Amino acid sequence: MLKQTTQLKLQQKLSPLQIQTIKLLELPIMQFNQRVKEELEENPALDEEQMPDDEHPPVPAPDDDTPAYKLYNPSFTPPAKPEFPTLSAKENFRQQLDTQIGYTHLNEHQRTIASYLIGNLDDDGYLRRELPAIADDLAFHSNIHSTPEELQQILAAIQDLDPPGIAARNLQECLLIQLQKHSHPTPSQQIAIQIIRKHFNNFGKKHYQKIKNKLQIDDQTLKKAIHEITKLNPRPANSHHDSYNDQARQIVPDFLLELTDGQPQLSLLRYNTPQLLLNKHYAQLTHHTIPHAPAKNRAAATFIRQKTEDAARFIEAIKQRQQTLLTTMQTILNYQHEYFLDGDETKLRPMTLRHIADRCGYDISTISRVVNSKYIQTHFGIYPLKHFFSEAMKNTAGEEISTREIKTILQQTIQYEDKKKPLPDAQLTTLLKQRGYNLARRTVAKYREQLNIPVARLRKEL
Repeated sequence: MLKQTTQLKLQQKLSPLQIQTIKLLELPIMQFNQRVKEELEENPALDEEQMPDDEHPPVPAPDDDTPAYKLYNPSFTPPAKPEFPTLSAKENFRQQLDTQIGYTHLNEHQRTIASYLIGNLDDDGYLRRELPAIADDLAFHSNIHSTPEELQQILAAIQDLDPPGIAARNLQECLLIQLQKHSHPTPSQQIAIQIIRKHFNNFGKKHYQKIKNKLQIDDQTLKKAIHEITKLNPRPANSHHDSYNDQARQIVPDFLLELTDGQPQLSLLRYNTPQLLLNKHYAQLTHHTIPHAPAKNRAAATFIRQKTEDAARFIEAIKQRQQTLLTTMQTILNYQHEYFLDGDETKLRPMTLRHIADRCGYDISTISRVVNSKYIQTHFGIYPLKHFFSEAMKNTAGEEISTREIKTILQQTIQYEDKKKPLPDAQLTTLLKQRGYNLARRTVAKYREQLNIPVARLRKEL
């Protein structure tokens, strides 16, 4: 008996080369370099071409006849070599605390506990765990018996070390530790200690009138005390950077934009990216020896052929990656030409992934991969590519404007407000409407939050 059924199947339509290109495309420059070096180490059919420092490769056109077995980075502009500190260059703050512990009055048992406490500090230098829980961990994991009271004494010894404020359990304690480091505090520092110790909540909410009433002080006295507080470091471990984290946080741009005769010129940056080509020996074996290899050598022949094909595919994937990056960024540059001349954000046009995809001829997912985690160095700063994208809105004249433009105007309005009487969202909405931006108050509040600007009450200054 014949029976008809309907069945849906998902089939992989991408070729191995396309998959390889997609994987490379989403990598930022430093990760891409690492991936290239890994492939170079793993595939014996790949070689790195050595080039003199003063020689630079030619720039291939997007549709040139560059052989698939050889690749140079297009539009190469040699940037200044980034300097990355190494782990051996300096100690991190935990190592420095351990070193300082060796000079304290603590005995060996206490120093062991001190090292354990230091190991529990987070990257800002705070101890976020409760002392009873730490005491339990010491007994269970290290067979070291202690009490919360002893831990408190040892913690106090750590808090007396540098940098000031280290090993605090919250921001209030961190600020107090720093203020109490002064052996002879000034009158302003004494007031600051009282504010942090007894009126911390009011200080955080900027209820300055309540503080003045409680302490019976005037505006000038309060202003001097607040100045002492603002000089403190709320993240004490940041004064002793971990060199590895320094490197991880460092932004390395993928593109360079320079003005030449008043016009922006785009380059794709390269940071010691190996120049790849096929190993000549493997290439000769593949074309001449393998086709005539005896049966007993078939396994070796298959290995050589596979590695050679993988190498050629990887080189071609790199070439396609570079061309896709350049084409996409050049399209963004053309679309936002007026903005890239001077970096004036009010000149940013509304732009979505679809706008660029339609002009490049690429899929939106490809544009998304290019934009993700990529940066460009311009003559007015370094920016993530996502920075240039924004939705469109219409002003009162019916013209399409970028939400980025609105945020810039909002930021400028708040920047020049009277800090003694900051503008609430309702007033900001009214001012924006007067300038032709017809927004709801909740939209203004959303944009303000996206700009990491607090509400009016928290922007108040004396």
